[in-house]
Amino acid sequence: MALVNEHFLKLADNYLFADVAKRVNAFRATHPGADVISLGIGDVTRPLCPAVIEAMHRATDELAHAETFRGYGPEQGYDFLREAILKNDFLPRGVHLDISEIFINDGAKSDTGNIQELIRWDNSIGVTDPIYPVYIDSNVMIGRAGTVNEGRWSNVIYMPCTSENNFVPKIPERRVDVIYLCYPNNPTGMTLTKDELRRWVNYALKNDALIFFDAAYEAYIQDDSIPHSIYEIRGARKCAIEFHSFSKKAGFTGVRCGYTVVPQGLTAATLTGERIPLNNLWLRRQSTKFNGTSYISQRAAEAVYTPEGKAQTRETIDYYMQNARTMLQRLRSLGFTVYGGEHAPYLWLKTPEGSLSWQFFEEMLYGAHVVCTPGVGFGPAGEGYVRLTAFGSHEQTDEALNRLERWARG
Repeated sequence: MALVNEHFLKLADNYLFADVAKRVNAFRATHPGADVISLGIGDVTRPLCPAVIEAMHRATDELAHAETFRGYGPEQGYDFLREAILKNDFLPRGVHLDISEIFINDGAKSDTGNIQELIRWDNSIGVTDPIYPVYIDSNVMIGRAGTVNEGRWSNVIYMPCTSENNFVPKIPERRVDVIYLCYPNNPTGMTLTKDELRRWVNYALKNDALIFFDAAYEAYIQDDSIPHSIYEIRGARKCAIEFHSFSKKAGFTGVRCGYTVVPQGLTAATLTGERIPLNNLWLRRQSTKFNGTSYISQRAAEAVYTPEGKAQTRETIDYYMQNARTMLQRLRSLGFTVYGGEHAPYLWLKTPEGSLSWQFFEEMLYGAHVVCTPGVGFGPAGEGYVRLTAFGSHEQTDEALNRLERWARG
């Protein structure tokens, strides 16, 4: 008989955001006249910029003619997009990569989940806490996380990010094989300085560890002294894989496109001590399991790097960050303790009077008809917080804040 992968049975019944949606739908069913505003799930709301739309139309027209039709593309992505990425995302920051180190994907979520296939099941993993759930869940699926007890996995080293340490994770006292970092951070919206990130690179080099660095929100950084890429740190190409996304940078949550950087000099060891280049393994994995991102999506992503595309996407990012600044100012004026929102579209709000995350979620939903995301869904250290997002319209954001003000002052 066929046997199920029992590691899947260790997962929670619902993915965090599916659980949020389930509870919101239950509220709507019992309150059919309620107008619910979501400040929870991090989906964008602004339309794709004109430069991107024009590029998609041109690409679609190409596919309508035999002389310009394209079928399967290269699994690692078309050169036109990979070269644009090198010239615009890395060279201006003094980072020199080779085109063979860029792998185009259908969004960072896929590769941040799939990348753990490159390492043995018994590697130890360390995660900042709170953390994007995909990092841990994908390791649970392969059996690397162990067993769960009160929200903690037995084989996962948690590195709490709390107000007490200014949300800067402490370097582990023990050796960890693989470390997940996401900066600007989802869900807290906080960042690391170059010195703080350098300590992680030095740790990885000293301990022969790997860093999986998620830079999906780097476009929202407002201060150039904050690193956009881990490769701005010397030595990082020997210890880090980096993930990027066009989802929040250019509104591609529905278009689906991103990329992963796997440096040529990055290796991992066999049990006998042989060093194996991970770039070749990732290319082999992608060639086997992935037929490439669509041509239309890649042409759309290329347009993000045109002068018009840069200006238009920056305008959209500025729009969301205006929401974030407004939310930060008004929520603090109401007496809430709020972090983030300065270099990321996320705000991390401390629940008042010791309320639990899901309790506060329900109180906000039923009291103000506004949706947040419970912080405990991102890890044990997220208990007592909720995540808010700045991806709504100015009008809906203002209305949500007005409701929260009336509710808070009750």
